[in-house]
Amino acid sequence: METEEPQPPEKKGSFAALRYREFRSYIGMRFFFTFAYQMQAVVIGFHVYHLTKDPLALGLIGLCEAVPALSIALYGGYVADKSEKRGLLLKIFSAVFLCSTIMLVSTLEQMHQFISANHIVPIMYVMVFCIGLARGFFGPATFSLMGHIIPKKHYPNGSTWSSSSWQMASILGPATGGLVYGFFGITVTYVVILIFIFFALICIFFLKKHYPHYIPKESILKSVSVGLNFVFTNKMMLGAMALDLFSVFFGGAVALLPVFANDILKVGSEGLGFMRAAASSGAILTMLAMTRFSPMNKPWRNLIIAVVGFGTSIICYGLSKNFYLTLFLLFCEGAFDSVSVIIRQTIMQLLTPDEMRGRVSAVNSMFIGSSNEIGALESGLTAKLMGTVPAVVFGGSMTIFIAATTWLKTKSLGQLKLQDIKPNLKNKG
Repeated sequence: METEEPQPPEKKGSFAALRYREFRSYIGMRFFFTFAYQMQAVVIGFHVYHLTKDPLALGLIGLCEAVPALSIALYGGYVADKSEKRGLLLKIFSAVFLCSTIMLVSTLEQMHQFISANHIVPIMYVMVFCIGLARGFFGPATFSLMGHIIPKKHYPNGSTWSSSSWQMASILGPATGGLVYGFFGITVTYVVILIFIFFALICIFFLKKHYPHYIPKESILKSVSVGLNFVFTNKMMLGAMALDLFSVFFGGAVALLPVFANDILKVGSEGLGFMRAAASSGAILTMLAMTRFSPMNKPWRNLIIAVVGFGTSIICYGLSKNFYLTLFLLFCEGAFDSVSVIIRQTIMQLLTPDEMRGRVSAVNSMFIGSSNEIGALESGLTAKLMGTVPAVVFGGSMTIFIAATTWLKTKSLGQLKLQDIKPNLKNKG
């Protein structure tokens, strides 16, 4: 359903979606929240590894977030479809703000007389678990909201700008987190994180209070099953989700960056921040280029190529012993991954009916949103069993294998263009 807001004069081009005020508020909200979230991710990872010296502990961080996000995802999609979007987002961000505040308090020097180092890690795990619960509602809510604030014809451009804001935050967030943590300590870092979560909360108030939402006429189980059935009968949507799930699962080597930074490259928390930012730098520059040069001329073919490039970059990064070469390879990894993100998001936006956006996004969250965390667990386990470098090379190789297998099974989708992506694709191929 398109927005009721009076539209500005139609204009095609790179900045079409940015002409809508609420869309600008939306990407501002995503930017500030992602900035804080990425800062927190890099700080928690380095802090936990500093306390435990165990790569498996890094994988457990991902597990603590993935389990609740997966468990609540379908219900989160149902709630997102039937709820007032702005109010739901305010509740989600407030919960994350509270969790981050508790993590801040646990790091205060005055609290060390009550909380030992052995207790800090479990506190971090519990708060990550709670953030995972909030994230189970966040993905469906934001995906559903975007469908109402810009016209459908601007979805490809909107997806590019939305992902670009996310990636820009993913550049600045980890770099800022690593630098602030390295120079000022973890407590100051959490203060900065809370400030940016607060900025995201402010952006929500610039969104409309009421958007069209789904009024369920059936039971929650029936409503959820309708969403599942829609996804699993749509070959292109299901294929894109499955491809990303397995490629990210085996390509979750980013979780091992603290090990590379600390033990292999020996660049410390500051270097870790730049390593995390390198992948996002590749992503944001590629996404900005894609506002002019769309990858949607043959989306399925380009998606497969991007995933193969992603896996190849991971293998090379795992073998690198030079910090600057590693930064370049992580940059390439982010560039290939960004192409995959834009294509997948555009496919989802074009194929999903307005009344089903929350539930479809919830299914996507189960495939994609938690694949990073489950992939982090896989990387932690394989690193424990095989060693860090073999684990990364194994993951990249499996990513390429998954892409090749997918291409062999879906060749009929390879020649489709953007105008061919219609809801009737569910039986094509």
